[in-house]
Amino acid sequence: MVMRVAELVRQWGSKSTGVSSKKAVTVSLPLKEAAQVLALTEMYPGCSEEQIVQDLVCAALADLEEAFPYEKGSKQIAEDELGDPIYEDRGLTSVFLSLSRKYKHSLRQTV
Repeated sequence: MVMRVAELVRQWGSKSTGVSSKKAVTVSLPLKEAAQVLALTEMYPGCSEEQIVQDLVCAALADLEEAFPYEKGSKQIAEDELGDPIYEDRGLTSVFLSLSRKYKHSLRQTV
């Protein structure tokens, strides 16, 4: 389940967490952002620094995916509720999703 940044506060407040499998990544944050993460862990003592950073990265990636511009492809893949054609996205979203699937599959092989 992907959370939006605005939904994280509610999740952190309820202390509910849960990601089925993880890949460890080391991140060095600038001083300001490191301080902000520490502030969030004090505000939400049920959440670790790792959980806060993980949730923020997941939310930011979901927002990034939505921010990629749509580029209409030539192949019709569906019709909307009015019967108008929906065309494949040949832009950055499809590249991002395809590469994400590739790396997810690769990471699953190493776990």
